Amino acid sequence: MTGVEAIPAARREPLKRVLAALDAARHVVLTTHVNADGDGTGCEAALASYLAARGKRVTVVNPTPFPALYRYLVPQQEWIAEAGTPAANAALADADLIAVLDTSEPSRVGRLARALRDRTVVVIDHHPPAEGGISGITLQDPTASATGELVYDLLCAGGLEEPWPPSVVEGLYVAIVTDTGSFRFANTTPRAHLIAADLMRRGLDPEAVYRRIFANVPLRRIHLLRAALERLEVDPELPITWISIPREVGDALGVTSEDLDGIVEHARSIEGTEVALLFRELADGATKISFRSSGEVDVNRLARTFGGGGHAKAAGALVGAPLERVREEVLAATREALRSLERPSPDR
Repeated sequence: MTGVEAIPAARREPLKRVLAALDAARHVVLTTHVNADGDGTGCEAALASYLAARGKRVTVVNPTPFPALYRYLVPQQEWIAEAGTPAANAALADADLIAVLDTSEPSRVGRLARALRDRTVVVIDHHPPAEGGISGITLQDPTASATGELVYDLLCAGGLEEPWPPSVVEGLYVAIVTDTGSFRFANTTPRAHLIAADLMRRGLDPEAVYRRIFANVPLRRIHLLRAALERLEVDPELPITWISIPREVGDALGVTSEDLDGIVEHARSIEGTEVALLFRELADGATKISFRSSGEVDVNRLARTFGGGGHAKAAGALVGAPLERVREEVLAATREALRSLERPSPDR
């Protein structure tokens, strides 16, 4: 499973181009999408370690704060500069290359979209390409289980010296295990398991990752789950289940975006559900939507109609409108998508 020969043939030329751009750079800024997840941050930790080992200056600047849950993956905390701070502004001004991980859409990098203009940009992403995507040297393959799989290929092709640092091994594993739902989701592939096995050979401790990422839950998240389940609703005719979290609930519990991870899966787990939705009202009055599909509905297409995107089975969007209005519009679009499949509704 190790070595360039294990890399799918279609990725090899894009990998060479990306490696050439990274090798030519002096200072690389790494970034990912707003509300970064385990895939984006795990890739940042792994790629930052690789670049630092090659003598590059590296800075991680995300459009939203680096999640506390994944911060331990980055071996040098000074590599992280929060967007809008003097350190981040100085890094963006000095960098000669920006690497965008786990997204290819300008809207998904928020305030950092401006920094991509007139700059050498590398994009590494496993989401389907979108019209008007970020221009640059691109390694994009929707058949990859996670962007972490593409970064794994990059490091194999780039000849990362043995032994691989723990920040690389664990960062890549966290990227893949979180984006595949612990190898439960449809994007789990045989190769994802093979990569995980190779990372274990390199010293990964899966139980330690589980305890740190999945079994270290703050009490507020349990209270949030209780509040979320109290607000779970099921469509009486169509296989749609949704949860709404008003702003006052989030404010009262001190909820962060990280606390929402996995909440929508409780809606998706309801028997007969084909589309699950999570609506969260933000402090500025906007509404964040998480879309999940367990059937034929392409929620990536649904999310794009609301300015978002993602995968066919998992996507998200942010709409600058109140929860009640957004929920009505999203539910209407979801019902239309299900009815367009032209089949009888299952008994609920």
